[in-house]
Amino acid sequence: MELSINGKKYSTSGDPEEFLVWVLRDELGLTGTKFGCGAGICGACTVLVDGSPVRSCITPATALKGQRITTIEGISKTLPNGEIKFHPVQQAFIDEQTPQCSWCMSGQILTALAFLKSTPEPTDEEIEQAMSNNYCRCGCYDRIRSAVKRAAMLMNEEKDQKSTLRVS
Repeated sequence: MELSINGKKYSTSGDPEEFLVWVLRDELGLTGTKFGCGAGICGACTVLVDGSPVRSCITPATALKGQRITTIEGISKTLPNGEIKFHPVQQAFIDEQTPQCSWCMSGQILTALAFLKSTPEPTDEEIEQAMSNNYCRCGCYDRIRSAVKRAAMLMNEEKDQKSTLRVS
């Protein structure tokens, strides 16, 4: 079976029983996606499928043929000089020193990214609602909310800079 992950095509075993989290981690070595509860509740395993958050621990990989899967490894960019440029959401989580143990962070970041694409100027209440199904064992919810607010600001600044460059 072929899957499109982070803009690349990967061939996998195609076992119809295999959940995406295990294909990503064990077959493809994309270990940024974490296994948490195994029941689709905690959000640690969240990836984006065609831009929407999906729990990879309960989603059979075969169900995603023909869809674009994005993992945490797929949102940063490597510049020609080899430097890694983090996505604004990743940078905001770093700037706000959000993670404590970091187990949930890839799922938190991908959930925030999907949310901010549809809600570029969120209120605190909207952030709390959007992030409410992603659990943090360490209780970093205030820092997560701050990081999402900062990410919105960074994404809007980046969008404004691109608009200015096009006009110039």
